[in-house]
Amino acid sequence: MTIPYLCILIAALLPYIWVTIAKGAGDKYDNRDPRGWLAQQDNARAHRANAAQLNGFETFPAFAAAVLMAQFASVDHARITWLAIGFVVFRVLHGVFYVGNRHQMRSLSWFLGFFCVLALMGMAIARVA
Repeated sequence: MTIPYLCILIAALLPYIWVTIAKGAGDKYDNRDPRGWLAQQDNARAHRANAAQLNGFETFPAFAAAVLMAQFASVDHARITWLAIGFVVFRVLHGVFYVGNRHQMRSLSWFLGFFCVLALMGMAIARVA
């Protein structure tokens, strides 16, 4: 179960990559008022990177729960692993597309990551039903 747990760790850390990009994309970063600083930025890339960060924090709980649900329900380990890897890959792509202003590809990668979460939860439910 090591790879799915590593995927949970990676998914937990991904938002920090996007916030680092947001902080580096605007004027000199002010750590005393980070939200106020971001609100004052005219740099669209900084705002998109921050949005990718927020979205990463929003999707993380469902993903972590889905992996753990699948594990506790004794879903096939290989399926859990591939879906967890798929989620992380799609979330990395989501952030890259978000920062790069590729909205259609961003939406597609978001949906595919969401599908991985739903598949994990669905398999867990099917095993215990």
